[in-house]
Amino acid sequence: MSYTIDRILSGATMEDAEARTRAALAAQGFGVLTEIDVAATMQKKLGREMAAYRILGACQPGFAWEAVEHEPKIGAMLPCNVILRAVEGGVEVSAVDPIASMQAVDNPGLGKVAQEVRGLLSKVIADL
Repeated sequence: MSYTIDRILSGATMEDAEARTRAALAAQGFGVLTEIDVAATMQKKLGREMAAYRILGACQPGFAWEAVEHEPKIGAMLPCNVILRAVEGGVEVSAVDPIASMQAVDNPGLGKVAQEVRGLLSKVIADL
């Protein structure tokens, strides 16, 4: 099982891909809580160059609330990360597959939430 839901946006710039991703996330009720410019961080901390790479920490509050109710320590696995990385010819956008990431937690209620969030993130990626 893959642990991400992916799509390549051919010909897109990083800025365009990020704007489209944020809009698609918002359309499904997600907000972006955290943003990490991985390439800038690697340059600053290690002096190493890499292709553009960003991580958006997305959260759908209703499902986050439900997940924490089922499994109080699940916050260690939240928010749902979405990455944007420059690839030849465009930008690849990948969202974590919540079912894959939460398989280690044996909790049927949490599994139901993960299934629903997976559906929303799949729609986000498809709508790009």
